Amino acid sequence: MIFLAVELEAYAPIGVLVVMAILFAVANLALTHVLGPRREGPAKGIAYESGMNPIGSARKRFNVRFYILAMTFLVFDVEIIFLYPWAVTFSNLAPRSPEAGLFLGRIMFFIGTSIVAYVYAWRKGVFRWD
Repeated sequence: MIFLAVELEAYAPIGVLVVMAILFAVANLALTHVLGPRREGPAKGIAYESGMNPIGSARKRFNVRFYILAMTFLVFDVEIIFLYPWAVTFSNLAPRSPEAGLFLGRIMFFIGTSIVAYVYAWRKGVFRWD
């Protein structure tokens, strides 16, 4: 029983953070509803499309380069997300150990595939806004 109490005690800061986040969200919604302005009108009821009037079909065609650029951004975004935990783990490994070489090889492969994706997008002309 004591072991369980010690185990749960380690999660107390996470629980406090979750409770604070929920209270913050509820307080923001409640205060916005109570203190916020209430203006109704025909302009408030239409969809907001970046300052443009929403006229015409929503099924407008976009250039495929837009989607390739978005995917390229996602590739590099995911790469950065994976680099941080790798760097933290790699710095704790013993120098010149077999594990360190394996970790370095894996991240070099990962970065290499990202460079291939970048070169592919560059050769396709994704970064040109003609």
